[in-house]
Amino acid sequence: MALQGNMVIGQSGGPTAVINQSLVGAVLAARKHADITGILGAKHGIAGIMNEDFIDLTTQSEEELEILATTPAAGLGSVRLKPGKAECERVFEVFKKNDVRYFFYVCGNDSAETAHIIAEMAKEADYDFCTIHIPKTIDNDLKVTDHCPGYASAARFVALAFMGDDRDNAALAGIKINIVMGRDAGFLTAASALARQCDGDGPHLIYVPERTFDVAQFQADVKATVAKYGRCLVAVSEGISNADGEPVMTTGERDSHGNLQLSGSGALGDFLSGKVKEAYAGESVRVRADTFGYLQRSFPTIISPIDAQEARMVGEHGVNHAVATGEPGSVAIRRLSSQPYASECFVTPLSTVAREATELKDEYINAEGNDVTQDWIDYVSPLVGELPKMGKLF
Repeated sequence: MALQGNMVIGQSGGPTAVINQSLVGAVLAARKHADITGILGAKHGIAGIMNEDFIDLTTQSEEELEILATTPAAGLGSVRLKPGKAECERVFEVFKKNDVRYFFYVCGNDSAETAHIIAEMAKEADYDFCTIHIPKTIDNDLKVTDHCPGYASAARFVALAFMGDDRDNAALAGIKINIVMGRDAGFLTAASALARQCDGDGPHLIYVPERTFDVAQFQADVKATVAKYGRCLVAVSEGISNADGEPVMTTGERDSHGNLQLSGSGALGDFLSGKVKEAYAGESVRVRADTFGYLQRSFPTIISPIDAQEARMVGEHGVNHAVATGEPGSVAIRRLSSQPYASECFVTPLSTVAREATELKDEYINAEGNDVTQDWIDYVSPLVGELPKMGKLF
């Protein structure tokens, strides 16, 4: 027999361009189940639950929800909060007070840990309750799933940005360094390789956190590329680290989950630009750097169709699974084929995702550690979708 009672849904962590597809998919699916008697949206995730700051999600028209679905960033508001035992107990009290039997959390691996803790509390209290983690992250670093909703659209942004920047760099030759999001995993930075359409197109060098970053080798790579092409376009993950495992550049600040703030200030780009100029000491060289920043994760109009479709799918699947089984878990995506692309959803235990993370496979990175392989292109291309063609006169 299905659980009967209210559901709460919230969003947490860094927003994505398709996170609201998951929200709307879950809400519309819930409206079809009589066992879900009320649908409450928590403002700013776990913080809203503790404060009982809810939105009734049964009153919006389907038209209003569909507009929200195509709108980037978290419609319910997001939060970066690592709750302790007292906070989780408060959440559980609110759930019992409001007869909440279903909890859906659209988030990454850090907040999935919160969902897992609450699920265990309900089990220990013998409270009939189901917690479902609905995945999202532009970092693409959740375990088990083939890829994460939100990633493909951010990857598409990166690919398009590098396509345009490559033409700019070719028109007025020089050395250009672009810093891309990616703390411990280089999935987003690696997507820059999709910008290449002809031999000689940039990015010419790609550096990801999965490989040790050596400044001297970086300088040599840049000089060799300039000698070959007369210019150099570089993609660098914000989380690159030295041989000691320390980030090349950080502000020293940490969030509630203990994560260091990395290159949001543009400091890494400035540092690497300085090292390039140092390598060309005494020579006139044009060096520029940009930090893509938050634009990568919530930019409208560049949304990958596959990403939007799958983000909706994981929301729907999470609700349907919860009502049908009452079993907690995390929704994941299984790739069925790449050409033509096809996928399906399944549910994995929360313990396999909570607080866990993955990274680029070795076969996706070249032997020199400064580029990606064809295996990577084969993996990512179907997710990002068709890209525009760039014209050239010479």
